[in-house]
Amino acid sequence: MQYEELTHKIIGCAMRVHSTLGSGFQEVIYQRAMDIEMRKQDMSFGREMEITIFYDGIDIGTRRVDFFVEDKVMVELKAVARLDELHLAQAMNYLEAYKLPVGPLINFGSKSLEFKRVFNVRHSDNSDYKHS
Repeated sequence: MQYEELTHKIIGCAMRVHSTLGSGFQEVIYQRAMDIEMRKQDMSFGREMEITIFYDGIDIGTRRVDFFVEDKVMVELKAVARLDELHLAQAMNYLEAYKLPVGPLINFGSKSLEFKRVFNVRHSDNSDYKHS
């Protein structure tokens, strides 16, 4: 899997954050803690990056991704009781809009950390992959 080592490192940071803070905080608190953990791991990233969404070549608005890591991987954070299909669909749409192959969807809101490696099945790097 492409970027497996990088996504593993990101999820490791999330595990450290969740084991320290637990659940119950707003998303921005986890976002700030992830910022600290990823810096400790010498990862390069942008936080709350605004990216333009195009439809048929026309700018139709912008969306912010929580983290864009190493110019390769999008990370979407949540702080909800449990992830559902809407969260997964949002992450998949972001990957397609940003033309990225993979991005972890991480939820700090449940008692145990939840995460999914979300794959853009339309990306050429994932032509043989079907998301699970």
